[in-house]
Amino acid sequence: MTMTPFLRRLCATVACLALLAPALSQAAAEPVEVDRIVAVVGDEVITQVELRARLQSALQQLRRQGTPLPPQGELEKQMLERLITDRAQMQHAKQSGIRIDDLQLDQAISRIAAGNKMTQQQFRQALEKDGLEYARFREEIRGEMVIARLREREVDSRLTISDGEIDNFLAGQEATTGEEYQLAHILLRAPEGASPEQLQKLRLRAEQALKRARAGENFAQLAAAFSDAPDALSGGDLGWRSADRLPVLYADALTRLQAGEVSEVLRSSAGFHILKLVGKRGGKVNVAVRQTKARHILIRSSEVVSESEAKRKLEIVRERIQHGADFAEQARLYSHDGSAANGGDLGWLNPGDTVPEFERAMDALKPGELSTVVQSPFGMHLIQVLERRERDMSEERQRAVARQAIRERKLDEAYQDWLRQLRDRTYVENRLEEQ
Repeated sequence: MTMTPFLRRLCATVACLALLAPALSQAAAEPVEVDRIVAVVGDEVITQVELRARLQSALQQLRRQGTPLPPQGELEKQMLERLITDRAQMQHAKQSGIRIDDLQLDQAISRIAAGNKMTQQQFRQALEKDGLEYARFREEIRGEMVIARLREREVDSRLTISDGEIDNFLAGQEATTGEEYQLAHILLRAPEGASPEQLQKLRLRAEQALKRARAGENFAQLAAAFSDAPDALSGGDLGWRSADRLPVLYADALTRLQAGEVSEVLRSSAGFHILKLVGKRGGKVNVAVRQTKARHILIRSSEVVSESEAKRKLEIVRERIQHGADFAEQARLYSHDGSAANGGDLGWLNPGDTVPEFERAMDALKPGELSTVVQSPFGMHLIQVLERRERDMSEERQRAVARQAIRERKLDEAYQDWLRQLRDRTYVENRLEEQ
């Protein structure tokens, strides 16, 4: 969802209006349907054609999932709000210099196709058979990748967890049963600094959704129609999680629910929530943690050094190491990380100690293996795994598990807060709402 397609559509609309001008001056002229603007976001527009395309895609997804379709008017309003939020994020990503090139996009689509046990060509044919334009699908995936990278840079990488938080978590943690909960939710996001009238309107809408849920309506259908959360079209499904990996608000509500029941309307800084406990099961308690001893070289991008230049420099360093240069010496010379003085040595790492992109790349390496250039919110990395070990970590292990649990608990709340602030900072004119 880059600016160029919108400019093309806008130019096409202007050209169409110019051609229609003489005809419109004649009383007998036949009515001609033209595209219209349904929202303005920053310096870009969202058109009726784009909204219809997204709506059609959403309807196809709901049909494939077997989810009963919500009223089209409700779904249209929800889809426009999601388009507005996506556009605000894309504009911020562009200003931040975040890009996904065609090679990265092709690799991602190849992984999606492989996950569906198809070649890329077979996957394309399957999409087109379902009525999805491949070019449009590619741009939607590009947009999702940009937004994911933006979230990692603006939210995930800035989330800090103090030793004090870990101490409090462990001190207050009761003996766990190992139970996990399958949850679904509906979020009605409240604007930053919302007026009492706006909050009351949102609460009434939440109460309406709750009433329908308790009357037996399909919860997934209600999530698609009411929820502002990114998982709305998946029925608001949060999957299986233990209580300590849920927002505190949700974990507290769980204590009052039986499987199949729906919570009261819950209030948080993000807005209003409705929670459904779909199921409960016994969980497994791991007795050991895999630790990885690794080192890396980091080159950060900046106003002076672009992402492509940082990647090129690190590829040169990688080639030198492959031809016999000492990794530690190269780290001391070129790395922008605090570990450079120690030859890039990061010591023993537990799960959750690094950002997700770094951890995924590190976990895929064998001891002694050198990674390709890996991008994270911090910049470009070259990673080498030195050793691995399995440890029952006692206190150290408990703290690592606690850190990951706190991180998972805080991430979604932090993202929703950031998203609400971004949405409120962005100029938005919702013409569909005005009509």
